[in-house]
Amino acid sequence: MLLSSESEKELNGPGYSPNPVAVREQLKRLLAHQLFTNSKRYPVLLAYTVEQTLLGNAGDLKERTIGIEAFGREPSYDVNLDPVVRTTAAEVRKRLIQYYYSPEHAGELIVEIPLGSYVPTFREPVALGKPASAEAAVREQAPAHLSPAQGELPASIEDSAPGGNRRGVVWIAFAVALALALLAGFGLGRIGFSRPPSDLARFWEPITSASTRVTYCLGMPMNAIDPAHINLSQGMPVNGGLDSSDVITLARSILPLAPRHDAFRVVSAYQTPFNELRESPFVLIGAYDNIWTMRITQDLPFGFETDNQVRKVVDRKSAQPRFWTLEWQVPYTKLAKDYAIVARIHDNVTGQPVIILAGILGEGTEAASEVISNPIYLDAMLKKAPRNWEQLNLEAVIETNVIEGHPGPPNVLAVETW
Repeated sequence: MLLSSESEKELNGPGYSPNPVAVREQLKRLLAHQLFTNSKRYPVLLAYTVEQTLLGNAGDLKERTIGIEAFGREPSYDVNLDPVVRTTAAEVRKRLIQYYYSPEHAGELIVEIPLGSYVPTFREPVALGKPASAEAAVREQAPAHLSPAQGELPASIEDSAPGGNRRGVVWIAFAVALALALLAGFGLGRIGFSRPPSDLARFWEPITSASTRVTYCLGMPMNAIDPAHINLSQGMPVNGGLDSSDVITLARSILPLAPRHDAFRVVSAYQTPFNELRESPFVLIGAYDNIWTMRITQDLPFGFETDNQVRKVVDRKSAQPRFWTLEWQVPYTKLAKDYAIVARIHDNVTGQPVIILAGILGEGTEAASEVISNPIYLDAMLKKAPRNWEQLNLEAVIETNVIEGHPGPPNVLAVETW
């Protein structure tokens, strides 16, 4: 299709340096990647929105229009009962992030779909060797829809990326930006940090009241997880070192500390020595890819174990053996259930307050993060705990239904306090 001279001028104006030919070439590369070839809906939405933007029809990219023209819905369809456009766009955003995180795609033209919009944006990558610092690189890579205030980063972010990977910095910057966007969207009162303190604020108090920086310790996924069950080519959301679910969990768990930009650091579990965990409160994200989660939960009422290569959450206090394990359907994207642990404890080994958000797989981890960031789900967990839960160690088992790689609402199965 030909692009009008007027639209081409707009595309190449401020904020749109790449030309239409370059955008279409990049679109072909994206659609040929396994992140998109293994789905029917994701490439449809990406291709449709990109092409309509190039044709000058960005103003028409609304949820209903996309549903009708791209997904064949009836003109009168109910977007609330059939959120195909919203759910697909959310997954496309995550997959674009995963694609550009891989070092092999460094230097390629960047295609993004900003939060709150279905209109893709296009920009050239940061030139090699510029800017001089990783923090400056993050600021250039920050999503265009975030204001400078929302893009502020903690001072420690430059040297705390998991694996020392520069693209890890971009992932962390995305998490920080998302946390700040959530903070702006919910407002302090709504997320529970008003006075008197809500249960959400009270749950996080051992972390937020720290006078030292809080450490967020992320796992680093292996190249294959349970190979008997998972084929990476079928959509396992691991790409180059960080799981997108871990990044979402990081964003949600940073939220309580977002107003204090210098109050936290993000590190890799495999590069974190024991003595660093003794310095300050910390948050552990992920289970089997996080050695510290596995070590600290090994003596808790609920923990993670592997039996004949079967990963499961076990109840060590139950009189009768009890455990929860993945309920599989093949392929991986049809996984039916995942399980996770949420813990808020004072760890005797490190002497520090710890919050643990860890699932058997990423979907469980993401569901656990909803419990500690959404007052509705947190209240459901605390109803199973005694009234003086603030003075106790608390641990819970979470279940989530997984549909096409997306975790559903978390369900609290069991709670232990001591």
